[in-house]
Amino acid sequence: MPAPLVRGWRALARAVNRQMPKSLFGRSMLIIVLPMVILLAVLAQVFIDRHYELVTRRLSDAVGREVASLVDLIKAAPDDAAIATVDRVATTRLSMTVSFQQGVTFGPPPDPGFSSLLDRTLASSLTRHIAEPVRIDTTSYGSLVEIRVLLRDGLLRIMVPRNFAYASNSHIFIVWMVVTALVLIIISIIFLRNQIRPIQRLAQAAEMVGRGQPPPKDFAPSGAREVRQAAHAFIEMRRRIERQVEQRTTMLAGVSHDLRTILTRFRLELEMLPPGEETEAMRGDVDIMQAMLEAYLAFAQGVADEASVLSDVGDLLGDIEAMMQRAGRIVTVDCPPELAAHLRPLAFRRMIGNLVGNAARFGSRVTVTAARQGDWLTVTVDDDGPGIPEAEREAVFRPFHRLDDARNQDVAGSGLGLAIARDIALSHGGDIRLLSSPIGGLRAQVRLPV
Repeated sequence: MPAPLVRGWRALARAVNRQMPKSLFGRSMLIIVLPMVILLAVLAQVFIDRHYELVTRRLSDAVGREVASLVDLIKAAPDDAAIATVDRVATTRLSMTVSFQQGVTFGPPPDPGFSSLLDRTLASSLTRHIAEPVRIDTTSYGSLVEIRVLLRDGLLRIMVPRNFAYASNSHIFIVWMVVTALVLIIISIIFLRNQIRPIQRLAQAAEMVGRGQPPPKDFAPSGAREVRQAAHAFIEMRRRIERQVEQRTTMLAGVSHDLRTILTRFRLELEMLPPGEETEAMRGDVDIMQAMLEAYLAFAQGVADEASVLSDVGDLLGDIEAMMQRAGRIVTVDCPPELAAHLRPLAFRRMIGNLVGNAARFGSRVTVTAARQGDWLTVTVDDDGPGIPEAEREAVFRPFHRLDDARNQDVAGSGLGLAIARDIALSHGGDIRLLSSPIGGLRAQVRLPV
């Protein structure tokens, strides 16, 4: 296939895809409605082209034959009594009214106006069966059609019921098709809504669990068999994850307890040793081990058990600002008043505190900005420190990963500060990105759904 044709086809496919409904309900309705509309259009076209025109043509031909017969009888009538007899027979047997006016001509031609199917078919039939000049009027008399035939002695005027020459009830077929299609579409809408609602509930429950919130209390597998299977798999997956996290937390809590006991013995033994450089060095190592142990346990435990509540973001950032001021760090916080979001407060403070502490350790100027953008809460932490190379910005989120200048260390140097922060952001259903800061250092941008 030529390259321009391929590009044109792809551009057309992209344009069609942009116009397509994005929801499952919309696409399902399109699958149902579009073939039905095409079918109705084809049936209507076939009916109009074949049945409707064919029936009208045959009716008009029959009327043309009857009118031709009346013309022949009038022409053969010897006197007015014979003409009256023809009129009586036409009225009683053919439901037509016949009148003959001697010495009268056509007069001025009528306004042609719109030429309908009846005008075309009836005029063609009359011209074919009658040799004399003929004029018809299909619009002036409502349910009647006037046919005028110019004879040698005068003007023959025949009034024919319109439905004799025209399939007047053809619209009923179209109406029935449209009404049936509407009923089927309404039934399809009701059915599809009932089938899609369990999928929407499953998506809502998955989103809430992804944000660290419990699923709705009334959530239960429902709908089609495949949807129920997916819901059961989701519930079982959530149980396995919770069981795994609980087992890991219990194991690390036990390990932490045992190691703390050993570290406590080390401290007591160091207190009984005489003071000196080696003793102070050993105390420093024990302090580092204690801090690292606390960091490991905090990373492993997370805050999965904390409930998500509607929180004032300004108050949480104010607590972090006050904490940094007590530590001798200057942090500027810019947050609009009454900015609220569904958060786990302790986890949020830990996440932003890790980012702010990391920024304050390597920069002299730290700014924190919070704003709501649509359905997302955005918190940016900027510093004027040395920053992180772009190639390393994703790697620093890995646990225990260190840069040469130790930019991503936490307090005890365990390399878990940014890993803990991203883990908290992901548990809220958001993420953290590292960018270049407009004030010269690193920007940590947190985006969380509100």
